[in-house]
Amino acid sequence: MAEAADFPGLTPSLARRWFRRAGVLLTGAPLLAGLLQLPAGQPAYAAGSDPVVVSIDSFTPSAPTDGDTVTVSGTVTNKGKRAVTDAHVDLRVGQLLTTRSGIDDVAARTDYVPGVDGTEVGGKYVEKFSKLTPGVARPFTISVPVDKLDLGQDGVYELGVSLSGETSAEPYEQVLGIKRTFLPWQPTEADTRTRTTYLWPLISTVHMTAETGPGEQQTPVFVNDDLAAEISPGGRLEQMLSLGKNLDVTWVIDPDLLASVDAMAGGYGIQGADNTSTPGTGQAVAKQWLAQLQDAVEGKEVVALPFGDPDLASIAHNGKNVTGTLSHLKSATDVVTDTVTTILHVTPSTDFAWPVNGAVDPSIVKIATSAGADKVIARSDSLKETGGLPYTPSAARPIGGGTTAVVADTRLSTAFQGDMTSAGSSTLAVQKFLATSLTTTLQTDKQRTVVVAPQRMPSASQAQTMGKAITALQESTWSQPQELTATADTKPDPGATTKVPSASSYPATLRRQQLPQSAFVQIATTQDKLDNFKIILTDETRVETPFGRAINREMATSWRGRSGAAISFRRSVESHLNDLTNQVKLIKKSETKLSGGSATIPVTVQNNLVQPVDNLVLRFTSTNPTRLKIGDGAYQERSVAVSGGHSQSVKFTTSSNANGPITVIAQLYTKDGQKYGPAVSFDVRVTEFTAMAMLVIGGGFLLLVLAGLRMYTQRKRAAARRAEEPANELQDEAADENADADENHDGDENRPQGESDAAVRADAPEQPSDPTPNTAPESADPSGTGERVDR
Repeated sequence: MAEAADFPGLTPSLARRWFRRAGVLLTGAPLLAGLLQLPAGQPAYAAGSDPVVVSIDSFTPSAPTDGDTVTVSGTVTNKGKRAVTDAHVDLRVGQLLTTRSGIDDVAARTDYVPGVDGTEVGGKYVEKFSKLTPGVARPFTISVPVDKLDLGQDGVYELGVSLSGETSAEPYEQVLGIKRTFLPWQPTEADTRTRTTYLWPLISTVHMTAETGPGEQQTPVFVNDDLAAEISPGGRLEQMLSLGKNLDVTWVIDPDLLASVDAMAGGYGIQGADNTSTPGTGQAVAKQWLAQLQDAVEGKEVVALPFGDPDLASIAHNGKNVTGTLSHLKSATDVVTDTVTTILHVTPSTDFAWPVNGAVDPSIVKIATSAGADKVIARSDSLKETGGLPYTPSAARPIGGGTTAVVADTRLSTAFQGDMTSAGSSTLAVQKFLATSLTTTLQTDKQRTVVVAPQRMPSASQAQTMGKAITALQESTWSQPQELTATADTKPDPGATTKVPSASSYPATLRRQQLPQSAFVQIATTQDKLDNFKIILTDETRVETPFGRAINREMATSWRGRSGAAISFRRSVESHLNDLTNQVKLIKKSETKLSGGSATIPVTVQNNLVQPVDNLVLRFTSTNPTRLKIGDGAYQERSVAVSGGHSQSVKFTTSSNANGPITVIAQLYTKDGQKYGPAVSFDVRVTEFTAMAMLVIGGGFLLLVLAGLRMYTQRKRAAARRAEEPANELQDEAADENADADENHDGDENRPQGESDAAVRADAPEQPSDPTPNTAPESADPSGTGERVDR
């Protein structure tokens, strides 16, 4: 071999590598020619037909440097029908990959391609199997010093793990299976390291309902106990926390998650049937998780999303024209700082908005910034480069109106969205992520910033894979961590695109998952009912906070792909609000009888809430005021205030001038004139005196007058007789006394002589109605069926 001096600029090591690669090419040429002349019945490979499946379950170190030993472990499984004999597993160093698309192409290939997948390292760095039985997986481990791999310049190398052997049908050595991965090779520190920002999201689905228990504690009620599982050891959010605390990442947190776990820590219930609830099981783990999170974020950057992580695209496309929607978005932003500061004891950044998958259009950007954010986290598959830059530009770029788009890299952000439960898929994802990152760095000597915005809710296995990748990246020689705020403030590349794509560019798959306009209409209806209800409460915070936050949750991004669950949640919120408003109501009445010209009619208001209600007005209306007046006219109003758990009867003065049934209507109103609850109507039957009754009464009175005149005449005649017959005076007085005794037999000294008891009773008149009401002002008892009102 020639010395390095024969090749100016080459070190001895590089010279040796150059000659080895030249030798490989020279020896590979005849082999390739021979392969091209193979008989049709003996193909070198058949796409998709490799009988042996190779899995790479471990690759360490993920990014080796000089002096390291690369160790690859995994399994080989014979999926064919014949045994494989004289088999061995070997490593193959393939081509140097200089582009990110080249990495994608290699990852997409499945079968062995001669001349492309490189040559075997060979020697003692193989693992042999005398026989591979069909259906049996056999483990392997190969360790190779990195200097035996003959790596050349810095960059990403395809590394294949192949199994070669024979079968009874094809008794010659051939490659029967291969799995490819990537070996990032940057042994010395890069001249310019890429500043990488990795977002670490703590976001969950909606768990809390609008319901709270009675009493001062207002125990929160949850939809289910799934959140307890997520924050328990091994759960998704527990893994995100335990991994994230050891990484240099930017925490992106939904305040609703914090509020939910904080509520759990104080005790909570799980929603059941018939407005019942059972105690939740996660109080202890909630306290522990919050304490660990407080320690993890201390001194770290925390970005807080609006409360509930509202779906900005759904609002922009379907909700912005529905009354009240934007005010809900503002309220979701207003509570962020207090929520995060109170629970985590850190001040979050609220300057960032994060549309789902970073997909943006002008309306989404407008909605995203309407609540106060001036930075939008987009993604490069949405804000595509059109300037022809030969490298990936820095993340930050101005998009007009004082707004900065922070563009996350699509390849890096989607690297861990697949199934990461198997060791093989996890290992390959990590290696491809590192390879893409290194290739990005090597595109130019210009230092840039890169943002990685992964899926909002990674699974536990995805979180573990992400943790491995970030750890390897932060230990690498080409990348260094940076917080999101610093990345957003970086000077943008002059050639980077700043044009937001049109609305028609929004992905159809994402559009189909949006909340429909009907969802925002229902939210507006619920808000109107809530506003009407709050007016009558003496402590409106008991409903304003739980229902206000529940309405924020109704707009959550997490409802995407779960339309049925979203509808159910919205209905449950509105139903619970209806149940509460119905606790304050009018008691129904049956027909009421009214005798006489005037009387008072009671109407009862019932309050089954735990707090007093006020600011209510009860209007009592006659449908026929010419026959029955309420007060001085067609209706009368009374202010109403009822203590919690009590009823209150309100009296209304009425007057009538005709008999028969008349319908009256009772309706509650709030102080601002809005109807509250359903009206109650009933009939008032007036039993006023008739003309015949008046004639009977008049005739009875006339008889009384005549009887008096007769008595007077009789007494006058008796006195005359006494004056004419002095001798018989004593006898006449005795007769008069006997007559008086007969007249006073029933207690009436004025009864005329000869008048019978039966006649007096028959002629006795009914007492007339009292012209003014004399009822006590309040009564807690509702009127009964066919009741006669107080007069």
